[in-house]
Amino acid sequence: MSSTAPPKRIRITPGRIAALLVLLLAAGLALWRWQFAAPPPPQYLTAPATVADIEDTVLAAGTIEAAKQVSVGAQVSGQLKSLKVALGDTVTQGQLLAEIDSLPQQNTLRKSQAEIETVQAQRRARQAALKQAELAHARARQLFEADATSRQSLEAAQASLDTLRAEVAQLDAQIAQARVTLDTARLNLGYTRITAPMDGVVVAVVAEEGRTLNANQSAPTILKLARMDRVTVKAQISEGDVTRVRPGLPVYFTILGDPDRRYEATLRAIEPAPESIRNESTTSTGTGSSSTQAIYYNGLFDVPNPDGRLRISMTAQVFVVLGRASQALTIPASALGPADGEGRHPVRVVSGRGDAQRVETRLVRTGLNNRLQVQVLEGLRAGERVVIGETAAGARSETRQRRQPGMF
Repeated sequence: MSSTAPPKRIRITPGRIAALLVLLLAAGLALWRWQFAAPPPPQYLTAPATVADIEDTVLAAGTIEAAKQVSVGAQVSGQLKSLKVALGDTVTQGQLLAEIDSLPQQNTLRKSQAEIETVQAQRRARQAALKQAELAHARARQLFEADATSRQSLEAAQASLDTLRAEVAQLDAQIAQARVTLDTARLNLGYTRITAPMDGVVVAVVAEEGRTLNANQSAPTILKLARMDRVTVKAQISEGDVTRVRPGLPVYFTILGDPDRRYEATLRAIEPAPESIRNESTTSTGTGSSSTQAIYYNGLFDVPNPDGRLRISMTAQVFVVLGRASQALTIPASALGPADGEGRHPVRVVSGRGDAQRVETRLVRTGLNNRLQVQVLEGLRAGERVVIGETAAGARSETRQRRQPGMF
C-alpha cells in the first residue's frame, strides 16, 4: 500500500508579516501621491499685445470689365468688303473701321434720285396746266359777270381749276415722299462705311472679310470696341456681408498676375438685386432662387488703367475696407472671452515666469475686430502677454484636478 505525504505548511513568521506590510504601505503611498500630490502648473500659449495697423475688411471675388464697351455692327446687308483694323488696334472716334460692298446702295440712291426728278417734272407740267386753268377761270368769270356766258361754263372752269390744284398738291406730296426715300438711300449708302463710335481698343473681331452680312432682322456684329483707359471692377459681395458695406467706402484689390501690387479705389455703387435676376422669367410666379444657392450682389467701382495692365475678364481679389486704425494696440481675437453687458471682454493676462507665473483676468474694451486681430482701446498695455490657449500638459493637469473630487 502506498502512503500520501502530508502537504507542507507555510509558516507565517513575524518577518514575513513585516515585509508584506512594508509593500502595502509603499503601494498606498504611491497611490496617494498620484491622486493628491500637487499637479504641475498649467502651461499657457500666450501672445504679446503689440502696436500695429489693423483694418476690418469684407472679402469679395471680382471681375474686371471695360468701363465702356460697344458692339459695332452693320445696319445694311451686303458683303464685308474690307476691314481696316485688327485685333488690339487703338482707334479714335470717327475712324473708318470697315467697308461693305456699296453697289446695291448706290443703285438704290440713283433710282431714288431718278424718281424724284420724274415727279418734279410731272409737277412742272401740272403747274403749267394749273396756270392755264387759272386764266381760263378768270375769263369765264368776267364773261359771266358781263352776262356773256352761262353759269355752267363758269362752273366747268372752276372744277378744272380745282382738279389741277389737287393734282399739284398730290405731286408735292409725292415729291416729299421721294425726298424721304432719297435721304434713306443716301443714309444707307453711308452705312456701308462703318466708323468708330468712340475712342477705344479693338477687343474682338467677329466677322471676317468676304462674309455676307444680313441686317434685315438684326444688326450683325462686326467687331467690339472697349475703353480701356479706365476699367470697372464688378465685385460679388455675399448676402451676409452686403448689409455691412455702402457706396463711398475705400476698396483695394490685387490680380493673380501681380499679387504684390495693390490697386486703390472707392466703391461707387451696389446693385439692388443679384445678377441672376436677369435670367429669371418675367412671368415666373415662384419665390425666387433656391435657398441652398449662394446669393451675391455686385459692388461696382472704377479704376484708372493708363498703362493697359488691367484686362477684360481678369480675376480680382477685392477688399472692401469697413474700418482702419493706425498704430493701434492689438491682440489675437482668440484671446477674447464673451462680452458682458457693457460690451467689455474678459482677457487672461500672464505675468511672471516659471513657478512665479500668475494669471489674472481683466476686462478690456475693444475697437476694430477682423476676426484675426482685435484692437484694444483700454485694459492692456503694449508688451503684456495674453492667453490664447493651453498646451497638452496644462490641459491634462486641469483634467486631473477636475477628477479628484470624484475619487471620494
